[in-house]
Amino acid sequence: VQLVESGGGLVQPGGSLRLSCAASGFTISSYYMSWYRQAPGKERELVAMITSAGGSTTYVDSVKGRFTISRDNAKNMVYLQMNSLKPEDTAMYYCYTTRVRGWGQGTQVTVSS
Repeated sequence: VQLVESGGGLVQPGGSLRLSCAASGFTISSYYMSWYRQAPGKERELVAMITSAGGSTTYVDSVKGRFTISRDNAKNMVYLQMNSLKPEDTAMYYCYTTRVRGWGQGTQVTVSS
C-alpha cells in the first residue's frame, strides 16, 4: 500500500508543472486525497484536497486560482496542476490519504529564474 509522487522539477516563475500521484495496493475511490508541501525550515502544509468522487475541492489560500487538484479513480491516480508558479511554491510535494500510513518520498518543485 503506497503512494508514489512524480512530475516535479525546476521551473521559472510563471511556469507550470503537473504533479502525479500513483496509488498501489488499494483503490483510491473510497478516499479523500490530498497534496501537501513542505519548504525548507517550514512545517508541512495542506495545499489541496479532493473528495472521493471528485465533486468538491479545497485549496490553501495561497494557491487558489493557480493550482487544480484532480483525480482519475479508474487509473488510481491523483494530479496537481500548478500554473503561474512563484518562488514561494518551492517545496517538496507529497500526496496523502488516510489509507496509507506515513509519507512517500515526495517530488521536489523548485521555482527559480
